[in-house]
Amino acid sequence: MTRSPLSLALLGLVCAGGLSACAQQPAQQTSQPPAPALSDQLVMATLWMQTSGEYAALSHQAFNLARRNLDRALAAPDAQQRPPAIVVDVDETVLDNSPYEAWLIASGENYQSDTWHQWVDKASARAMPGAKAFLDYAASRGVAVFYITNRRADETQATLRNLRQVGFPDADEAHFLPRTQSSDKTARRQRVTQSHWVILLMGDNLGDFSAGFERATAEARRAAVEAQPDAFGSRYIVLPNPAYGAWEGALYHNDWSLDDAQKARARRNHLQQWGGPETP
Repeated sequence: MTRSPLSLALLGLVCAGGLSACAQQPAQQTSQPPAPALSDQLVMATLWMQTSGEYAALSHQAFNLARRNLDRALAAPDAQQRPPAIVVDVDETVLDNSPYEAWLIASGENYQSDTWHQWVDKASARAMPGAKAFLDYAASRGVAVFYITNRRADETQATLRNLRQVGFPDADEAHFLPRTQSSDKTARRQRVTQSHWVILLMGDNLGDFSAGFERATAEARRAAVEAQPDAFGSRYIVLPNPAYGAWEGALYHNDWSLDDAQKARARRNHLQQWGGPETP
């Protein structure tokens, strides 16, 4: 069918009008979804701590090993005749704070001292698997238990209340050494060794054992461990903590002022990747 000149003219006007209308419509902006909260990266670590049998097994393994080492040490009394003692960290060593980590994930929040203080004040952390049995055994052998923690001094009473609720021995101010001026535990360990024979130390962070492990980079921390491998499993008993610790700060060269995006990049930059499949 042939088109008349009039119909062609009308068609041209319609097309021109349509193009004009399209030209006048603002371009639609594509909104970017918000970046996930940095605390989302805690999901797998927290799930592993809360649900895996392997985490519980490693905790029991650490306390079983500590018991054997304790028995071995007590068979050869201290030459200086000091009373025996063990030194334990609190968080993720004898108390499980994973519910706080789970709350951070659910709320999209990062660690803050005020929310942590509220969690501590609840005194509801559970005992780590195997912790109570081991500490009770140590006490039954006449071994004093000292808790050296980087919880603040104003969290002492709430923490002692929590330690008593789970039934730990020596849960009193005489055996509790919180952080005061510094997070470095050296001076507090020395206070204990002045009066007691410290048989072993337990913790989830290298700083729980010696300040010599506290280095500026992840690589230097690993090298410090490799320099004295025999200390671990004997005098030093390490418990697993994939959620937080000085190891994370080492990824940032201990610059905690980095924003979330910078921290996320620093984490990824430390991944040691496979090169991927070869292209045929």
